[in-house]
Amino acid sequence: MLGTIIGLASCKKENASKSVSAGSVSSSAVTSTGAIAISLASSGTTTDSVYMVGCYGKHDTKDSVAFSALPTAIGTYLTANYSGYTFKKAYSITDSTKTVTNYIVVIKYNSALVGLKFTASGTFVSILEQREGVDLKGPGWHLGGFFDNRDSKHRDTIAISALPTAVSSYFSTTYPTDTLLHASIAPDNVYILISQNGVLYSTTVTAAGKLVKRIQIERHDLKHAVVAEANLPAAITTYLTATYPGYVFDKAFSESPGGTLQGYVVLITSNNTKYALIFNASGTFVRVLPIH
Repeated sequence: MLGTIIGLASCKKENASKSVSAGSVSSSAVTSTGAIAISLASSGTTTDSVYMVGCYGKHDTKDSVAFSALPTAIGTYLTANYSGYTFKKAYSITDSTKTVTNYIVVIKYNSALVGLKFTASGTFVSILEQREGVDLKGPGWHLGGFFDNRDSKHRDTIAISALPTAVSSYFSTTYPTDTLLHASIAPDNVYILISQNGVLYSTTVTAAGKLVKRIQIERHDLKHAVVAEANLPAAITTYLTATYPGYVFDKAFSESPGGTLQGYVVLITSNNTKYALIFNASGTFVRVLPIH
């Protein structure tokens, strides 16, 4: 998923650059952003990497740790929220007194890297923003790069009428009572379809019309309405900014059984993973579902 970002038509491949090897990035840029380099692939003596930023502070120390050395709560969280994940790396972060303050864990989920920060006891803190080496300073992305969609122009959004015939035919045949609400394409060239059939569903389908995964986003039959990002409660924006640095807002829906606002479903992209987050009517976080 990290090799190419796919847009609606062409993703301006002429502007895309390969990721930068860890050795070619200045140590000051790495330290100032609290970054940890994660290898993507090796070719000869050059290793392409992405950087998980915000991992540690100026006076902190990072040390590689085995998965077995992590608090049990971390493994429990990963299993519950990223079913089928593959563990890649983990680090302990210690402060100037040699006390462990955080753990950084990197996994692979649906072919994309996900970096997570946990407390010393194993409580989830946030998803780490990822950057290419050339973007460690600045907005954290460049046109045509791995994280190109951070300009919020939604080049991954697909008009429902523009879905490939194989995708739309599979969906209408398999889920005839669903109403399609939103569609997007992921970097691995699969289509993520958000639909309503009492509750909201996320259905991931390949370009050839083969089911990858279907997730029920909600637990109850509710009425939905599209909500603009600017009209969401401030608490939701605050939570997303703190917990998913560099996220891209995709779509939001209000939940209103019987005409009374119950909560919100917010769809975002963080790095190259898509999430559905559930909030109550006041904007308090309830739960999250990685959908692809």
